[in-house]
Amino acid sequence: MKNSDISSLQPAIVWSHFANLCLIPRASKHEAKLRDSLQQWALARGLEARLDTAGNLIIRKPASAGCEHWPGVVLQAHLDMVCQKNADSEHDFSRDPIHPALRDGWLVAEKTTLGADNGVGVALILAAFEDKSLVHGPLEALLTVDEEAGMGGARGLEAGVLQGRLMLNLDTEEWGEFYLGCAGGLDVNVERSAIAEPLPDGYQAFRIDLRGLRGGHSGVDIHEERGNAIKLLVRVLNDLAAELPLRLIALQGGSARNALPREAFVMLGLPGSAAGRLPIVLASLETMLKAELRGIDDGLELEVSSADAGQVMAQAEQEIWLHSLHASPHGVRRMSRQVPGVVETSNNLGMVNVHPSGGSCNFMVRSLIGSGSLALADEIASLWRLSGSRVEKEGFYPGWAPNPDSALLKVCQSVYQRDFAAESKVQVIHAGLECGLIGDKYPGMDIVSFGPTIRGAHAPGERVEVASVGNCWRLLRGILAELSLA
Repeated sequence: MKNSDISSLQPAIVWSHFANLCLIPRASKHEAKLRDSLQQWALARGLEARLDTAGNLIIRKPASAGCEHWPGVVLQAHLDMVCQKNADSEHDFSRDPIHPALRDGWLVAEKTTLGADNGVGVALILAAFEDKSLVHGPLEALLTVDEEAGMGGARGLEAGVLQGRLMLNLDTEEWGEFYLGCAGGLDVNVERSAIAEPLPDGYQAFRIDLRGLRGGHSGVDIHEERGNAIKLLVRVLNDLAAELPLRLIALQGGSARNALPREAFVMLGLPGSAAGRLPIVLASLETMLKAELRGIDDGLELEVSSADAGQVMAQAEQEIWLHSLHASPHGVRRMSRQVPGVVETSNNLGMVNVHPSGGSCNFMVRSLIGSGSLALADEIASLWRLSGSRVEKEGFYPGWAPNPDSALLKVCQSVYQRDFAAESKVQVIHAGLECGLIGDKYPGMDIVSFGPTIRGAHAPGERVEVASVGNCWRLLRGILAELSLA
């Protein structure tokens, strides 16, 4: 599907903006080209548009005639996207446009992420600012940067720059649900240095790739117990090391802290006399892992090939990395007692990069309770400090505490029931939204989040249901027209 064809979808006023977003690369920390383009777009339409000190774009639109006394509303989304691609894709996220395809009512990027998270939210906001028929009070758009790599834009948002007291965040992924709370969290970063050793005489180098996993969002999908390529490959290595005298050369996996690792690879050395057993042992391990992940990650594959290398990691360092990664937690730690069915605390081992002279790894910890994320982060840090590793905990951000008495929520629910003849759901999401940070800077702001149905965010094959985007547009228009009641 050509990007120009996206704007032929309905509502065209929304899809035309999403088509434009697909054309402009917008990796985290590299949103300037898109942001500056949108600022010029706003100024050309007579709208106020400015950047704050964190690089966020704020656009203002005066109220419709007669609605000047209505409460001010902030529409919020983030400009950046997670950039993930399949190993066989040559896509360059620094220059290439996204090429979506229409499949059975879904818009999908088949070999890369689509950027529906949070491009659809941005497109909805731009449509609201463009639509001259829309009835609304004073509007502000808060389009943040660097959300996916640490919420840098929301974290650095200037206090006092926003005028509205109501906020609609358009960054959730299940149509028909209003979100009223989210997890907070922090990162744990581990580093080690070492002295490389030469590849022992008589050793040959091999590469093992683990691929074919589904991946996904480390908050939204963590409860599904999908495979983590890093954890699985480390398990394979520990099993191999119990049978074969292997030496570790390199281990890499994952490419985003907030994405479940889909692929990982290792380079190792084996004496020539043991090389023949490697494919046999790997085939047995692949069969075992496929049986364990049946119905969850049926595409898992282990592939071995020859490699070239002149150095290996020292044996003591190898032991530290393989045992510490194996012992490190990943997945759901605790389910919420207050919100049934919602994950309270979890951790994602998202990235690792190990080589003969050292390496690093990242853990992203989330929790609905601040003390819960800090406790799990301390546990991970304690494990790695036993081996003298350098550990840094950073980027703590607060969760978004639910307000069941929200006046904005009541308006949202009323419009939904009226326009769609159905009852909406109220949810708390385990993923991190910017609402917590923004609410912390603007105490008393009434916030609700909603969005279209998105599947596979943060992984290649990400898709958005076209009909749900139209529903979101209809809902947004309806809410804005009713907010005189809030």
